[in-house]
Amino acid sequence: MADWLVERGIGEDRAIAIENDRIIAARTQWDGELVAGQVIDAKLISRSSGSSRGKGELPSGSQILLDRLPKDAAEGALLRVEIKRSAIGERGRLKLAQARPSDRSPTTPDILMSLEQEGHCARIVHQFPESDWDELLSDALSGEIHFKGGSLLLAATPAMIIIDIDGTLPPCELALAASGPIADTLRRFDIGGMVGIDFPTLEQKSDRKAVDAALAEALGEWSHERTAMNGFGFVQIISRLQRPSLLHRATHARTAILARQLLRQAQMIAEPGALLLTIHPALQKKLKPEWLEELSRRTGREVRIELSAGLALGGSFAQAVPI
Repeated sequence: MADWLVERGIGEDRAIAIENDRIIAARTQWDGELVAGQVIDAKLISRSSGSSRGKGELPSGSQILLDRLPKDAAEGALLRVEIKRSAIGERGRLKLAQARPSDRSPTTPDILMSLEQEGHCARIVHQFPESDWDELLSDALSGEIHFKGGSLLLAATPAMIIIDIDGTLPPCELALAASGPIADTLRRFDIGGMVGIDFPTLEQKSDRKAVDAALAEALGEWSHERTAMNGFGFVQIISRLQRPSLLHRATHARTAILARQLLRQAQMIAEPGALLLTIHPALQKKLKPEWLEELSRRTGREVRIELSAGLALGGSFAQAVPI
């Protein structure tokens, strides 16, 4: 795996690994969210009798799910816990963060620390080198990945990520051609947890085995477990889920991800003058005042906002204008 580069953004930190000038893996960490490896104190607010599971409340008032609780931990007890999985948005609700009791000192790892703890080489850069970050986010927002002869359609459901394969190639050729892009997309979108892949139905057992082999080779050393393709073309993959994927964010926090991307684009403008952000009204409440102040501080410019209801939600843009 290539070394990771970390970009300290406004409202988020971003990390990418690049090979041959292309992003092969990425992840983001948003300001204020609970992250895997974070150690914090929580109050046990509910627990069923005899159960090792319960619910905790943090000083901020947010709630988390707890497991492996000690037998003598009663409701109202203050516990030190380690976050094992961040909160993840779902349709109509938020899947609460998960944590377990810990004896470690309180800590909040940033994205650089998390990468280093996982054994990666990582370093902070002022700005990513020439890369396809904008294209990566565009793919996540569209939920569609094109490859020669077909496309992947991705959907983040409460149960799992579903990947549907469509194209004009004969079924076996299409399934084989999709194996590489599937593995590529899992890494680029930082997808974990349950993934269901709906390949074309292949009647011949030998064809199904060939696709299983191609998928195994494409996934390489990426840590996961998976089923063999069944007679209906379905394959299930499971891997560790620790944080929201780019697809989860694009699906359930679309406006928030667009606001952060706009700030990044504004920060990169080289032309002189004030910064004018022309935005869809829905983005206004996502652009926190402290973020706009940070944009002004980082660029040394006046920041102006102009609302345009005629813009598409993803059509907001930044430009330099005369002072």
